[in-house]
Amino acid sequence: MKKIMIVEDDKTISEELKNLLDNAGYESIILKDFKNSVNIVLESKADLVLLDINIPNLNGELLLKEIRKTSNVPVIMVTSKTNEIDEVLSISYGADDYITKPYNPTLLLLRIQNIFKRIERTSDCYFYQKVEFYPTKGILKKEDQEVLLTKNEMIIFSYLLNNKGNIVTRDDLMTDLWNNEEYINDNALTVNISRLRNKLSELGYYEAIETRKGQGYILI
Repeated sequence: MKKIMIVEDDKTISEELKNLLDNAGYESIILKDFKNSVNIVLESKADLVLLDINIPNLNGELLLKEIRKTSNVPVIMVTSKTNEIDEVLSISYGADDYITKPYNPTLLLLRIQNIFKRIERTSDCYFYQKVEFYPTKGILKKEDQEVLLTKNEMIIFSYLLNNKGNIVTRDDLMTDLWNNEEYINDNALTVNISRLRNKLSELGYYEAIETRKGQGYILI
């Protein structure tokens, strides 16, 4: 289920948005602490943000600018203004779309749906630093250099990449492999991690996967 963060200080509107999104099959959450809006939005791991321009503390455009320093989460700006300057600024700061109040609920849902469809069409390529990762092809590519991953290596790297910066236990990886119908034992996991490290080293990333003793692994 896709998670959508609602950043709107009008309680009535935010509740209406939540009901609309919940009824459409999304998981929606409302931002309530505007003093820590940047951290809350980023930590929410939302799949999309509905962001009003007129919010307390940081206005919506400045909040978007801060979000874009570290995140590419899709953002739709929602505002009552019809000033073209606001639209230009929103897009220049990295908004994916723009809709003005009062908006048509069906139109808003269609715009959200279109953004998710666009993401799905391009989601066969992910990035780790300067490396392109194509999970459907099992390829890591850096400039003109490519290395092929086995299915197990691809599953492991996908899991580490999705949890980049966080410790992943061996049990986490084993479970993910089992969920993908790849039944390997503990020794085989060690071998696969070693091979994956070697392939990342071929692309110049010699210490990409750290071992945290007694805890697991972390992709840095």
